Amino acid sequence: MEFKDYYQILGVDKSASQDDIKKAYRKLARKYHPDVSKEADAPKRMAEVNEANTVLGDPEKRAAYDTVGAQAWAAGARSGDDVRPPPGWNAGYEFSEGGGPEGFSGHFRGGDGADFSEFFEQMFGRARAGGGGAGARGGHGRAGGGAQAQMRGEDHHARIELDLIDAYRGAERSITLRGARVDEQGHVVPQERTLQVSIPKGVKEGQMIRLAGQGSPGFNGGPAGDLFLEVHFQPDARWRIEGRDVTQKLRVTPWEAALGGGVQVNTPDGATVEVTVPAGSGGGRKLRLKGRGIPAAKTPGDLYLELEVAVPGAITDEQKAAWTALRDAYPGFDPRRA
Repeated sequence: MEFKDYYQILGVDKSASQDDIKKAYRKLARKYHPDVSKEADAPKRMAEVNEANTVLGDPEKRAAYDTVGAQAWAAGARSGDDVRPPPGWNAGYEFSEGGGPEGFSGHFRGGDGADFSEFFEQMFGRARAGGGGAGARGGHGRAGGGAQAQMRGEDHHARIELDLIDAYRGAERSITLRGARVDEQGHVVPQERTLQVSIPKGVKEGQMIRLAGQGSPGFNGGPAGDLFLEVHFQPDARWRIEGRDVTQKLRVTPWEAALGGGVQVNTPDGATVEVTVPAGSGGGRKLRLKGRGIPAAKTPGDLYLELEVAVPGAITDEQKAAWTALRDAYPGFDPRRA
């Protein structure tokens, strides 16, 4: 993924105020807007300028971008270098729905037909592009067009990471969200808030948890917007999750795989169950435990146990003799033969 140095694109310092960002954007927009520019690469440059302003012109996106950018700049990265944000980097960042580029954002967000670059979408997702307040979810229009009419506050979004066990049992969690504000000098400064959140039993990857009234305050007595928490599960080597189905490794001995039999398994919901390994099983075989995946009111997911044959070492003379006898018992066995 090609790193985008948005400060370099706008030609501003990393300590630039929000007013400096706005001035730089307007200057470049006048230069590269395809309706007026004579530059051969005007559409491409305008798309880059719009994207840079979408991020740096919004305090929340800029604060999140600076987190990833700091690592890239420390490694000497420049625009075009391959950079990948670490997994889960954006968990806990809070974004409002506005913050789209001003002025010339209209139809020139991507010179090659794409709205934003891969780098932008990896960081913020297409839903984070913003597009100005009017028409966004939550309805920010003024009743009757009056200057003093009530307006509903913007909705906010944040990504949170949970343990799989939270989905099985439900939980009460203290969630700290990172945001940003502009100080009196026009510079972006970080801010945090902590909320108590009820995690419903059965929540799944990508599900939104809505916290009513936790978005931006309303204007002129209008209601506050809502906060939507997008659920993701923390990476865990024990499990793979697809929808409500969960897959976990089940290590078995060579004799359990060959002869079959019952084995004890600890499931993600904390229970211990006995499952039967069919005789002649090989590594990679899956055993299905119906309904033991992520819970649901109607159709819960399934738990799949993926067999992994654990081969013990041959250390003592007795162990070596046992493996030798096993080898001699299968003179024609060749696992590499097609």
